[in-house]
Amino acid sequence: MGSTTDQKKTLGVMSIGMMTAAAAVTSLRGLPMLAKEEMTMFAYLAVTVVLFLVPASLVSAELGATFADKKGGIYAWVSAAFGTRWGFLAIWLQWIQNVVWFPITLTFASVAFAYMIGRPDLGKNGYYVGTFCIVSYWLATAVVLQGVEVFAKISNWTFLAGTVLPGICLLLLFGYWVHSGHPLAWQHLSDPTLSSHGKANFLPVFHKFGAIAFLAGIVLLFAGVEVQAVHVMEMKNPKKGYPAALGLAAMISLLIFALGAIPVAAILPYDKISLQSGVFDTFNAVIVNLWHMEWLARILASLVGVGAIAGVFAWLGSPSRGLLATAHDGELPRVLHATNRHGMPTHILLVQGLVVTVMSCFYFVIKNVSVVFFLVGAMTVALYLVAYMLMYAAGLRLRYSKPNLPRPFKVPFGLAGMWLVACIGLVGVGFSFLVAFFPPDQLPVGSPTLYVTLVVIGTVVFCGIPLLLHALRRPSWVKADPGPEGRPSDPSQAPAEPALNTSPAITKI
Repeated sequence: MGSTTDQKKTLGVMSIGMMTAAAAVTSLRGLPMLAKEEMTMFAYLAVTVVLFLVPASLVSAELGATFADKKGGIYAWVSAAFGTRWGFLAIWLQWIQNVVWFPITLTFASVAFAYMIGRPDLGKNGYYVGTFCIVSYWLATAVVLQGVEVFAKISNWTFLAGTVLPGICLLLLFGYWVHSGHPLAWQHLSDPTLSSHGKANFLPVFHKFGAIAFLAGIVLLFAGVEVQAVHVMEMKNPKKGYPAALGLAAMISLLIFALGAIPVAAILPYDKISLQSGVFDTFNAVIVNLWHMEWLARILASLVGVGAIAGVFAWLGSPSRGLLATAHDGELPRVLHATNRHGMPTHILLVQGLVVTVMSCFYFVIKNVSVVFFLVGAMTVALYLVAYMLMYAAGLRLRYSKPNLPRPFKVPFGLAGMWLVACIGLVGVGFSFLVAFFPPDQLPVGSPTLYVTLVVIGTVVFCGIPLLLHALRRPSWVKADPGPEGRPSDPSQAPAEPALNTSPAITKI
């Protein structure tokens, strides 16, 4: 038995570091948002690493190692600390934020295909974008209903083709731009929050929350990093190796995001950087306008679009299956228990599709596509950050309520270390949560009141639904069969042991 365990502990610092970095960097969608911050992007990235990436990874590593035999992820952690009501809220938020995220990714894909067909103007047409999101999502749902094997095969190869290859092309274009003597766009900024005395600022100028509203979206670039904590016990020396892996992941993520955003910020004038089309506009600025190779720009746009849609295929089914597992604890009405012959939760997928459809309809009523793009992203951030608040609180609570639990990996420096790390994490997510409710100065939001109202209503409604479901649950809601994990059917007997798959959280970028 001992030798078998030792053989399993084969993951090194490099492996965990690369896996954690890959959890954050799954598409090029976030590059224009970073580019919009020009040189202050480096300060935002540094703050995000310190206040979000490191605390989330350390606390989730301790909780993941402590409950390594529970298969429950954040549901098990929060339920053990505060009961199933708050555990259900945490896993629900991981599911619903993923659902809200789909229109963002599909918007990016819609713009990619608009460029592919030579009609980039369609990327600013709300009716085209909204219709594309709705139709493509339901087509993806039809594919996912065929089972895990089908949609997994479709998405396996697209990370390199749809993210890495276009990213390398952006760097090559930047090299050409500099070598050929073209001016760098960040040297010609008039916005006082981004430049002073003709030079780009490296530190943000804070005068109101709207000026730093993009911070919430940048935090989302790293969301899901806690998922890799499940592998902490597979390391040979987790106590020293895991913190080193976090440092490696932070450097890799920073390099990828920064190096990818620099070409966009350098080539496109500030007022021409669009959140949904900035990557493609950068391709066109050089490949089409200077090299007159429109066919190459279309190929790159199609690759990026395929990569974005593949992310939907890869993660459309998994979070819904994770939510279905809570049915064994009586958290979902029986109408949502239905599955097809491939084991896919048909009714949950239908509800999920309805939510995506409603969110996509925002494009029909708000004229500026970038505003909708950021608005839906703000809702996603707000929902996900509530789950992180619960996770940090659970880490602290369990140190007091269950001090004797075996903790193979612990946040360094004992109880003081946990307080420090958790409080830093809470400050980071709390501040980002607050910022998410402020309209960004960088976008023409129209009515700030409408913007804030939509974000508040979306956050309150999506947080209130699981609490209402928990309050209304009935014994008849408990799923009769024990499920593939052999879990108990009585929620009062084992509230912290649901077999949930929370891995979809790694796909928020």
